[in-house]
Amino acid sequence: MTLAAKLRHRVTLQTRTGSQDATTGETTFTWSNTVADEPAEVVPLSGREFIQSGATQAGVDTRMTIRWRSGIEPTMRVVYDGNNYQITAVLPDPSNRRWLTLMCQRGVNSGE
Repeated sequence: MTLAAKLRHRVTLQTRTGSQDATTGETTFTWSNTVADEPAEVVPLSGREFIQSGATQAGVDTRMTIRWRSGIEPTMRVVYDGNNYQITAVLPDPSNRRWLTLMCQRGVNSGE
């Protein structure tokens, strides 16, 4: 199966922007900047894989694969099917820059 056939989901990558309140000086953050709307493969990891990876956190770990693009960072978030996912790692394709694997978490502190 080709990579294009696997990318059957749509995800939105967003960055966080901050603005400072003029009266209190407090900085508030919003996720309004959409970087990309990408086709992706979204694979939730099972509970067994979650425990074997050494994680002891509550939540859902998910692996998302997208086509290669520069500028994707762990400070961004992914929105998929109405849920927010925090990017925990960006893993590039080691051979020829065809795709990126995004390790994501949904649940505790998931990019709200």
